[in-house]
Amino acid sequence: MEYIILGIFIALLLFFLIVNIRDMNRFVVREYTFVSDKITKEITFAFLSDLHDKRYGKGNIKLLDAIENAKPDALLVGGDMIVASPGEENANAKAFMRALAEKYTIYYGMGNHEYRSDLYREKYGKMYDEYMTPLVEQGVKILRNETVFLEEYNLRIRGAEIDRKYYKRFVVRHMEDTYLTEILGENDGNCYEILLAHNPDYFKQYASYGADLTLSGHVHGGIIRLPLVGGIASPAVRFFPRYNGGLYQKENANMIVSCGLGTHTLPMRIFNPAELIVIRLKPACKEE
Repeated sequence: MEYIILGIFIALLLFFLIVNIRDMNRFVVREYTFVSDKITKEITFAFLSDLHDKRYGKGNIKLLDAIENAKPDALLVGGDMIVASPGEENANAKAFMRALAEKYTIYYGMGNHEYRSDLYREKYGKMYDEYMTPLVEQGVKILRNETVFLEEYNLRIRGAEIDRKYYKRFVVRHMEDTYLTEILGENDGNCYEILLAHNPDYFKQYASYGADLTLSGHVHGGIIRLPLVGGIASPAVRFFPRYNGGLYQKENANMIVSCGLGTHTLPMRIFNPAELIVIRLKPACKEE
């Protein structure tokens, strides 16, 4: 009997190892369409998050081709494209983002890795500048609690850079209802609002602020995804995080949580392939 049990254990171990290797080295394209009477003209975005210096083929050609096939009008970046680790070169992320910046308009929201590489320069040296400065020179819009208005579409894109305390481990820190207004300014509600907010834990606050569509990442899909359960773990060392991947709704507000494009620290993805998100925004048809 013990040999049977051992055999089953080894078979399961090999199975999950194969699944992990496969899911660590592939990505899927997921599309979402939203219709709103605030939108005045159709627009398509590709949303990228949590690359963590990952490469899919030489020069990230597989990912570049998938983005091109989606034919986006612009790109939205949800942060953590790099790995903030002392001595990390982030060569893949640098080359990939520069290649994208040559072809697309990019709106870039900060992740906790970009944030801390800038905040703790005594630890990370010139990492932030060496990554970001060339992108800014290429015209990438870095939204650090800043906003851009796309008048043609009646669309506003905001990037929320929340304080480091909201990324602490083990528990979800309380966020005051007025916090987003303090860092982003007032929201008049007259435009369709996209909020790039890396940490999905605060969907209630994002929705209350008036974001029609929040785009998040950070959780890496929960590392392991189970049917009917979703992701089982968060980078904040919390099990079964409420927002771990997919589409969530609160009344008229939507939030997409990307499962991300890479990993760091714990190289694991089981039943959890990486994601490239394509978002199509369309104006509501008005009756004559």
